[in-house]
Amino acid sequence: MAVNWTKELTDQLDFHWKVHTRPKFEGLTDDEYFWEPVATCWTVRPRKSDDEPGTGPFTIDFAFPEPVPPPVTTIAWRLGHILVGVLGARIGSHFGGAPIGYDTYPYPGTAAEALAELDKLYAQWVAGVQSLDEEALARPCGPAEGPYAQYPMATLVLHIHREMIHHCAEVLLLRDLYRSR
Repeated sequence: MAVNWTKELTDQLDFHWKVHTRPKFEGLTDDEYFWEPVATCWTVRPRKSDDEPGTGPFTIDFAFPEPVPPPVTTIAWRLGHILVGVLGARIGSHFGGAPIGYDTYPYPGTAAEALAELDKLYAQWVAGVQSLDEEALARPCGPAEGPYAQYPMATLVLHIHREMIHHCAEVLLLRDLYRSR
């Protein structure tokens, strides 16, 4: 039996997105978006100076290398990471989207803005994956993926899908904790 890998890869994430994730993001408030469950959370904050990551009125807490142990993050931070490091950078590198990076991204200052941007980038990612045929899935990712440049594009797609499932689950857990505080 022939396997349509493009369909399988797209369906894996799309099922999770449409059934387990996106419906549960509905009603996300700004209070939840910025809620800090512990002291010293990383979050998205109003910009204080031009040397902070991003553009526009908001910035994101960020350090490289990441501190050990890594800080707890807010929903705003987690969605910012998904928008930039998970979806945005890869859409820009592999599917003709605008270049997106932590230093140049205009971080959303409200939950509604973040969800609208997430919906837009999710649709672009899925369309990009749907455009990959068997040959494209087998080609190396290329220099945008640094030390993983020689890995097949299918490996990157699987990685991004794991990242989406993982980080979206974290957002949903933070929503549960917010409601139960």
